[in-house]
Amino acid sequence: MAFRKKGLASYGEVNVQAGTAYADSVQLIQMLFDGLIDSLSAAEGQIERNEIEAKGESISRAIRIVLGLQGSLDIEKGGEIAANLGDLYDYCTRRLMHANLKNDLEAVQEVKRLISEIREAWSQVPELLQQQQVANGG
Repeated sequence: MAFRKKGLASYGEVNVQAGTAYADSVQLIQMLFDGLIDSLSAAEGQIERNEIEAKGESISRAIRIVLGLQGSLDIEKGGEIAANLGDLYDYCTRRLMHANLKNDLEAVQEVKRLISEIREAWSQVPELLQQQQVANGG
């Protein structure tokens, strides 16, 4: 079973690496959100099955992704929206640390809902950028 998990993890890493080679910044952010949601989904099942070690790994991966998203924010250019996202990412990190410590399924589900809403908004960015480009005559 451990071999199978390692194989799946390796596939995921190759898939992400291959995808990032051609991704623009918006697609890259979307891929991070997808990976984050996948990690949160895995953690949900692992908490339910009392798979403590695997849960810890999934939540740690989720936290690393959230910190990466937070670190990529440009507060100067993004203004209030970027600052609010920074605060939200900080909250998500604290909730995930709590979830890891207490095996709190509801905390993981809360973060997953919040991140899913942000992911949904990001999915609209390419269309908005295209509309802006058309409006600017490009």
